[in-house]
Amino acid sequence: MTPSVAITFEDLREFLRRYRAALAPLADVCVWASALLAMTALRHDLDPRTIFTRGVFEAVVVVCISQLAIGYATTLYRVRWKNASFEEVMALATTIANVTTLLIVTNAALLHHPLPVSSIVAAGAFTFVGAGGLRGGWRMVDEYHMQPPASTKRAIVFGAGEGGEQVIDVLRRSHPAPFVAVALLDDDPAKRNLQLRHLRVSGGRDQIVEVARQVKADTLIVAIATASSGLIRDLGHRAAAAGLELRVLPPPAELLPNPSVTITDIRAVTETDLLGRHEIQTDVDSIAGYLTGRRVLVTGAGGSIGSELCRQVWRYAPASLVMLDRDESGLHQLQLSIEGRALLDRRELVVCDIRDLGALLAVFDEHRPEVVFHAAALKHLPLLEMWPAEAVRTNVFGTFNVLKASRHSGVSRFVNISTDKAADPISVLGYTKRIAERLTAAAAPAPEAHASYLSVRFGNVLGSRGSVLSVFRAQIEAGGPVTVTHPDVTRYFMTVQEAVQLVIQAGAIGASGEVLVLDMGSPARIAEVAQRLVAEVDPSIEIVYTGLRPGEKLHEVLFSTGEPDIRPQHPLISHVPAEPIDVEAVARIDVADTAGLPEVLRTLSAAPSAAALFDDALWGWSASMAKAG
Repeated sequence: MTPSVAITFEDLREFLRRYRAALAPLADVCVWASALLAMTALRHDLDPRTIFTRGVFEAVVVVCISQLAIGYATTLYRVRWKNASFEEVMALATTIANVTTLLIVTNAALLHHPLPVSSIVAAGAFTFVGAGGLRGGWRMVDEYHMQPPASTKRAIVFGAGEGGEQVIDVLRRSHPAPFVAVALLDDDPAKRNLQLRHLRVSGGRDQIVEVARQVKADTLIVAIATASSGLIRDLGHRAAAAGLELRVLPPPAELLPNPSVTITDIRAVTETDLLGRHEIQTDVDSIAGYLTGRRVLVTGAGGSIGSELCRQVWRYAPASLVMLDRDESGLHQLQLSIEGRALLDRRELVVCDIRDLGALLAVFDEHRPEVVFHAAALKHLPLLEMWPAEAVRTNVFGTFNVLKASRHSGVSRFVNISTDKAADPISVLGYTKRIAERLTAAAAPAPEAHASYLSVRFGNVLGSRGSVLSVFRAQIEAGGPVTVTHPDVTRYFMTVQEAVQLVIQAGAIGASGEVLVLDMGSPARIAEVAQRLVAEVDPSIEIVYTGLRPGEKLHEVLFSTGEPDIRPQHPLISHVPAEPIDVEAVARIDVADTAGLPEVLRTLSAAPSAAALFDDALWGWSASMAKAG
């Protein structure tokens, strides 16, 4: 007795997959032949004598040969298409249209018994529908096999744009997939009732709780690579209320060089997602115009912001990049990150303290920089409250020195890195950085010099040394407690890469004497950040509120009272005019009077515009004294 052979669904699917390259052309010519026979018969009222004629036979031979020849000559049969994709259907339509045209011409000119043109046109249309239908069925066989098991997490996809489409596709293609898309949401009213694949947009963020209950979802995937941190935080709150786990796509910079979404790109939310995601639009041409082929110097190059400045400036191929810092270890790490080596054998690596004017002048005389980014500063607020003289020596006198050296060397573009503490300052750090902004405005050369001296102001930088996230992580690793100053304290955040990208852009568009303020998005509650970090690692770790320290604000601001928020050139950069300061008054600051120094700084930072600005005579005196010393 002959044993029976059972053909399984998997066997059929594997057969179709393995022999697709041969089966697709064979199926197309079979459909063509059938279509010609059927349309000719219909044209002659199903008279069998009109079907099996020499003319019909010749037409079948012509279309079969033409379909194969044109299909292989173009791309239809030479490219491995995704079954029934838009691209394959377009290639199929183009091929069939060409074959139909060729058959009409051949039919009139060469065939002994021409067919009715209406039969040929109808056969072409029927072939397109039939061949496309076969491909659609082929795709259904593939996708039926990819149906996830019942235990797969059910996900709501938020975002019906390109990212949402890619997420839905990658979840359908992946086997096994960690999620199955069961609902689609988008806030854009224009996308209501839009359908992506098998999902129709059923509402916006306000419907998350309701939709999650209806489809029994347990995950929310934010399929918007450009989603801001504010949007992610808001969706996170809504997801938590609905009992959903939140997943996101990485920002576009992390998706490069391949912008297509993969299954591994759908990841859990990080602190950076919650605090520092901003969509940055960079005008590369304007940046390259003032950096490429120019001599650039960066102070504080070994610090978090300074080192990232060096790395990003390096990409624009400056004629030279002078990296100045008093921390030789920081310079060692910087050279390693930029050049992949750290031999410390280049004169562009400069160990120098900006408090030493004589040393600075010698460096500027040697390298003759054209563009200067001044990032060197003391920045820890509580320490500077205790040691105000040190804040003055670095943040005020050090900035003064760098400005003098820049004017001495004819620097055409000077960018001072400031902080949001300089807006309506109440701390030593804020006072000294506000004075540095006004010193920069005072140092601006006359308009006919075609030079720009400006400041860039922004808030907390994620990933910098001593940032709140690094402190929280260290406290959690030590077993706690995690310390927060106040339950309601808020701060602005941006990643160091985003901040530096905008700083470089600001240097291209800022006018002399301005303070350019970076849009940091919405401020975040520090207590929520701490709670999230603790919950992910060890919920038993205690969070202790220590109270605001001297000089700290409950809520930081980016603009001082009366400063306008005007953005004439970039959507994330505001232009604020800075009042020049009387540099002679700055030079007279007595750092020995430690007790009275904070009040002196407060008064000076708020003083009206200077009558006597940063003129060449004052600089000449300072430079000559420095060289004599």
